[in-house]
Amino acid sequence: MLYHLDFHVEYPHEISQAELFAIWAEEADAALKAKEAGVVVDLWKCVGIRRVIAIVNVPNLDVLDQILLDLPIMQKHGQHVQVEVTPLRRYEDFAEDLKARLDRKEK
Repeated sequence: MLYHLDFHVEYPHEISQAELFAIWAEEADAALKAKEAGVVVDLWKCVGIRRVIAIVNVPNLDVLDQILLDLPIMQKHGQHVQVEVTPLRRYEDFAEDLKARLDRKEK
């Protein structure tokens, strides 16, 4: 299953920018390793804001939840990270479904 993850990272006053960058650098290493392993299809950092978008490929929501709980940024800064999760459907499968629905209606 593919999922779109939209991470919003808050920057509270109680930590320094260097501390946030240290946590984020550890997270970046983990994310790039997950990309090499094929779990992360791709990911992007939005310019000018603390937002990261990822497409991940995991078998189910249970596995995704476990992965999210184990991320370095969630373990060390999780109370300041919001993640929106959207399940994705391959467009080719959607298009095929539409065609099949039209074919059934025409009969």
